[in-house]
Amino acid sequence: MKLISYQASHEQFSPSDLLRFIKLAEQAGFTSCHSSDHFHPWSARQGHSGHVYSWLGAALEATRFPVYFITTPGQRYHPAVVAQAIATLEEMYPGRLGVSLGSGEALNEHITGAPWPEKTLRNERLRECATVIRNLLKGDKVNHWGLVNVHEAKLYTLPKRIPPLNCAALSQETAKWAASWADGLLTIHRPSPQLQAIIQAFRSNGGEGKPIHVKLTFAYDRDLSIAKEHAFDQWRTNCLDTRLLATIQTVEEFDAASEQCTLETILRHIPVSSQPADFIHIIKEIFALGVDHVILHNVGKNQELFIEDFAIHVLPSLKQDCT
Repeated sequence: MKLISYQASHEQFSPSDLLRFIKLAEQAGFTSCHSSDHFHPWSARQGHSGHVYSWLGAALEATRFPVYFITTPGQRYHPAVVAQAIATLEEMYPGRLGVSLGSGEALNEHITGAPWPEKTLRNERLRECATVIRNLLKGDKVNHWGLVNVHEAKLYTLPKRIPPLNCAALSQETAKWAASWADGLLTIHRPSPQLQAIIQAFRSNGGEGKPIHVKLTFAYDRDLSIAKEHAFDQWRTNCLDTRLLATIQTVEEFDAASEQCTLETILRHIPVSSQPADFIHIIKEIFALGVDHVILHNVGKNQELFIEDFAIHVLPSLKQDCT
């Protein structure tokens, strides 16, 4: 079964608002939701950063559909603590939790005061963390010494199922590396040839048959000028080079760096439209690449309108693709 998720963006909304939005999304016909995990927002204009693990319990209790999230073990979170959180949530809500692991951004991880490693070391640390988490979820007693250290850790509350551990990747190189150990791939939408190349890098290096998850970020409103305004206000910080996205440390630095971004830059990075049919076309193109799960992230503040309009004009047209 293919999934269409509503993106719960903790950077942009309070946890209580997000809880309300995901209930509306489930009622509207979204098949699941997906959540970000931030300590800081990308911009002061976004203005939120709720704790995802606290929120996940409420989200799973308030809904009946699968709830996915991305998290970064290794610096801000010790992998044993991540494993314990996953085990607890999966034990209470069996079969409904989806997990993706990423190497993270300095924006969130620098708060520990530890140095921010370069990408190769971050990837090595992430793989170590994934191994620790898997072994703990199996019930093993874990000792591990490396880029993360674990001493005599064992989980006593275990779920019946170990949730798949996907890997987030933004490049062909990372997707190729992730294929050997991850249970699935999470990546972001970009023009079809680029997206297809990332998917192929994953599939041809050990990822064949594993699920592919793609987050589609866009701006929608019934009024095109408002959609453009929301895109520029809320998401221009994310039009920076991906290397900068991973290394800038503060909200203020992100806002300063994004001053160079124009509306035209935004329009080259994410789809912006007042026509629901435009998004149907994009989503079907993504599914045609063999993708299993599309995450819809409307960056505007108009979440109720977005959910309402997509329930009427978009989700029914995609029903055949989701079965």
